[in-house]
Order: sequence, then C-alpha cells, then structure tokens
Amino acid sequence: MVNDTLYKKLSARVNELSKLPKLDDQKSIPELIKENGFTRRDFMTWAGGMTAMLALPSSFTPLIAKAAEVADRLPVVWLHMAECTGCTESLLRSASPSIDSLIFDHISLEYQETIMSAAGWQAEQNLENAIEKYKGRYVLMVEGGIPHGEGSHFLTIGGHGKTGEQSAIDASEHAAAIFAIGTCSSFGGVQAAAPNPTNATSLSNVTSKPVINVPGCPPSESNIVGTLLHFLLYGTLPALDAYNRPKWAYGLRIHDMCERRGHFDAGEFVEEFGDDGAKNGFCLYKVGCKGPYTFNNCSRQKFNEGTSWPVQAGHGCAGCSEPDFWDTMGVLHEPLADRLFHTTFGGLGADATADKIGLGLLTVTAVGIAAHAAISAVKKPKE
Repeated sequence: MVNDTLYKKLSARVNELSKLPKLDDQKSIPELIKENGFTRRDFMTWAGGMTAMLALPSSFTPLIAKAAEVADRLPVVWLHMAECTGCTESLLRSASPSIDSLIFDHISLEYQETIMSAAGWQAEQNLENAIEKYKGRYVLMVEGGIPHGEGSHFLTIGGHGKTGEQSAIDASEHAAAIFAIGTCSSFGGVQAAAPNPTNATSLSNVTSKPVINVPGCPPSESNIVGTLLHFLLYGTLPALDAYNRPKWAYGLRIHDMCERRGHFDAGEFVEEFGDDGAKNGFCLYKVGCKGPYTFNNCSRQKFNEGTSWPVQAGHGCAGCSEPDFWDTMGVLHEPLADRLFHTTFGGLGADATADKIGLGLLTVTAVGIAAHAAISAVKKPKE
C-alpha cells in the first residue's frame, strides 16, 4: 500500500516533467542511448541498478527509466570554483560513454565552463540569462572549494572581477536544488587543507540555502546522476546524513561493503606493499586504508565504467569523501593511531588483535565502530 502510494506520487511528478520542453527537439535521450550502441535491455538493466541504488523496490524500475528519459527537461547550472575539474572529467572522459555520462551530456546544461563554447562577456551573460530565465526551476551544481571572506579575491571571474564566492551566492539564491559536487565543494577539499592560504571553504558555508553534498575525489558518475534522478523523481531533498550526504549513497562505510572485509575479520593483513598478503588480497588496514572511517558506496558502484576501485586495485581507501580528509586522515600509508578500531578484548586495536590474539579470532567478536562513525551518528545536520 505504501509502495503504491509512493509510485503514484513519483509517477505524477515524472508526468509533470515530461510536459516541459526539452533541450533538443531533434533528439531524445532514448535515441542518444541507442545511437551509442546500448539496447533497450541495456537501458532497463541500468535503470534496475539505479533503482536498487536509490533503495526503491524493483517494481519502480520502469519509473526510473522514464525519469531518465525526461532528464533533459531540467535546467542545470554548473559552476566551477577552485578545483581540478576532476568531477566533470569523471563524467566526460570515459573510454566509451556510459549511460550515466550520456544522460549527463544531454541534460539541459545552461552553463558549464568546461564544455561550453562561450567565453568572456558572452559566458558571463549566459550565466546571468540562465539564472533569470529559469529562476526557481534550475538545479545548481557547484564543483570546487570557494575562497571566501578576506580570501575571496583569490578566485575572480570575468572582466568585472566578480569573485567566485559572489557568483555562488547569486546562483544559489534562486535555485530549486543545490548540489555540491565533489569533496572540494562539499567540504573545502585540498584547497581548504592547512594552512589554507585562500581561506577556501565549502559551498554550504557561503549560502544559507540547503546544500546536498556529493563528495568524493571524484565522486562516481552514478552518485552524481543518481542524485539528479532522485530530485527528478521526488522534487525534494533526499534523506541526508550528518554531513548532508544522501544516505542512499553514503549511508554505509567502505569497510562495511569491502571485498577484503573477510580478511580483516580473520586478522589477515598486508604488512607492506608487495608482500604475500598483498598478493593474496589481504586487508589493507595496516598500510593505511581509511575504509573504516569513510562513508561511500565505491565498492558497489566502482569507477571506470564499473571496472574497479582503489581497494580492489590494491591501494587503501584515502577517505576522500570525508570532511577535511587531507588534514584528518593522517599519513596516507599508515593507520590512524588515534582512531584504532576497538574490540571487546580489553580495548585492543585491530592491529594488536591480529598480532597478539591470533588469526580468525575477530570472526566471533563484535568490532566496534570508528570514532568518526560515532560522531557522524550524533552530530546534528547543518541548518
């Protein structure tokens, strides 16, 4: 009964969007997908995966497919701040286009500095026109940390010398939804790392509007497109965690879903890169994996068209989707000494447990959550 009510509500929302004009009258998203070699079966398989990722029943798959097909009705303004453009590149630079990237390519991108042809005063005018024309309707996506306050002059744009901070504030004012794409926009990123000479900060610190954070360095294309699809379906913000990340994507730790988790539980660790443990796919915790402190769905969604992800490739998680990870995750190839996992055996950390208690013992013990997880659970979301 609840699912029927939700289905009707979301279906009405999609039908309403389908009545809006699309970007290109000559080509639709289904046609674009077909032209790039994807069959209808491929598309529905993708829609089924996206349905599961959004934690919806499988019966909603046709509705997800329809929502994707009308994604080009939603105006999007994408701003670049202080960043490397890696988040955009993760969508655009695949060896062969994925369905996610094709949908992103065809949505109504009214302003996107990386892919638009306009420059100078024309680019500035395009941004102003898009904000005015679609006032209250467009989705704002911002990539990059934002130098602000006394440091805002470190990012100035155009002939009028407008600061990036002011551009972000102005664009946020009339947006229907605001997404901070990537860790830099979500939490400041490397630009905000100590000593932070430009006074860079997150998007949520320069606007009073609600911001959905989609962190990662870069986030997967599925998390970006999935967040957009969620807004298409619901027209509202998704359930968020303490750091304003969508719970459907960032609700579990890397550690919880890692294919090496069994080795952690068995006390089987890589002691140094290249040893027998590394060759046998043992847990990377001792060589600095930050998976126990990091919330993301990398092991499920993966990268490079679902080919792999860092831990599968043999390198520990760097914690890139966490606030201030450049400063707080410590030395890259060393465990966090001040945040060891604790077990029921006298508070011994996972390292000590593996060495002193013996292999296999952790399979029958309750491994506690990390300090960060405890903080995340109790910290109130930003108003």
